[in-house]
Amino acid sequence: MNQTTHSYGYWRFRILYSTMLGYIFFYFIRKNISMAMPMIEESLGISKIQLGLFLTLHGILYGVSRFFNGVIADRLNPRWFMGIGLLFCAIANFGFGMSSAVWTMGMFWLMNGWFQGMGFPPCAKSLTHWFAAEERGVKFSIWNTSHSLGAGLVFLLNAAILLYVHNWRFCFFIPGSLGVLGAFILFNRLCDTPESMGLEPVEKYYAEKRNRAVETVSPENVSANANESLRATLYKYVFSNPAIWVVSLANFFVYIVRFSILDWAPTFLKEIKHIDITSAGVVSSCYELIGVCGMLCSGLLMDRVFHGRGSKVCFLYMLGCTVTMAFFWWANSSSIVANALFLSVLGFFSYGPQCLIGVIVANVATKKAAAAANGLTGIWGYMSVVVTGWGIGWVAEYYDWNVVFLCLIGASFLAMILFLFSWNAIAPEQIEKKDPA
Repeated sequence: MNQTTHSYGYWRFRILYSTMLGYIFFYFIRKNISMAMPMIEESLGISKIQLGLFLTLHGILYGVSRFFNGVIADRLNPRWFMGIGLLFCAIANFGFGMSSAVWTMGMFWLMNGWFQGMGFPPCAKSLTHWFAAEERGVKFSIWNTSHSLGAGLVFLLNAAILLYVHNWRFCFFIPGSLGVLGAFILFNRLCDTPESMGLEPVEKYYAEKRNRAVETVSPENVSANANESLRATLYKYVFSNPAIWVVSLANFFVYIVRFSILDWAPTFLKEIKHIDITSAGVVSSCYELIGVCGMLCSGLLMDRVFHGRGSKVCFLYMLGCTVTMAFFWWANSSSIVANALFLSVLGFFSYGPQCLIGVIVANVATKKAAAAANGLTGIWGYMSVVVTGWGIGWVAEYYDWNVVFLCLIGASFLAMILFLFSWNAIAPEQIEKKDPA
């Protein structure tokens, strides 16, 4: 047991930090476009609607890719799957940075969108196989800080690039180079499941570590599970589960809020708040960096307070997000500090649900279909880019930002309501545990 504990501890830590680092690099070459958009608009004469269309088509393709790659990722080694995806995303960034025509930029950004879908599914698989259901709220929340760290750091990186280099193309060349580095780190650091490393399943390890009785599985059930077809697995664990569909729909509205702020905050701060683009990048990074605190708190609440029922935490967070969004809309201040504070609070509340949705559906779908279930939430989440990309660009161009904020407040409220319908969603192995409320 001591040797097993040592091996498990080493590999669990390695899986956690390597998937986090890899996903930070994915964000470096996905959200780098946000800071570059005002400069692209000015230098190439590309309109907000066209830029918004880039975001929309990229997001739709990414959402579809996440589902299909999620089905594949449940059956492949994350090391090669995730690393190859990151390498191709970096290549797409180099192509985008070298382009000036709308169609070539669009082609490379669509390519980036597809290969970005190879990032999250192998992470969902790895975390579900290496961490037990009782600890996934905290572990997923720690891992999810990679979203905020990646987006926040690329805001700061690109702000420095625009300040010192004065060329938007380097907002793609430099992050793209870091993406290549990240791909080779993944090739070196990642591994597959515990069983592939000669270790016992995580449920057995976790039970022994907690001095609990280990649930045994009959050989007949093991054989039946092994022979279960892909189609039957998806239907049984994903498509026939109402909780997964409700959480996926809630994810659509959560992502409307999240991506609208993430993609358009620098433009909004520059045009409406009259904050220069470099300062706008620093202010926007607060949304991501404080989002880290929201994620960590949400995981602790899910595991320690609500005993695996993440939808309860998501409801409370979206309530806070709705109220904060309304105050941000009503506030008429050009203060850098005030706007940074509002974006920080919004980041705290919006990133909690964004973090927990993945672990909620992974728990409900079990290890057999965790990546596929997360792929389904990804389709719904990234369908939101129809609203946050082209839609926000169109509303901002032909109406004003007041209408944009009314839409965002409505989306936040609808997400809050939907989490009520999945109030008690929980992993099957946790159903019999205490606090069944």
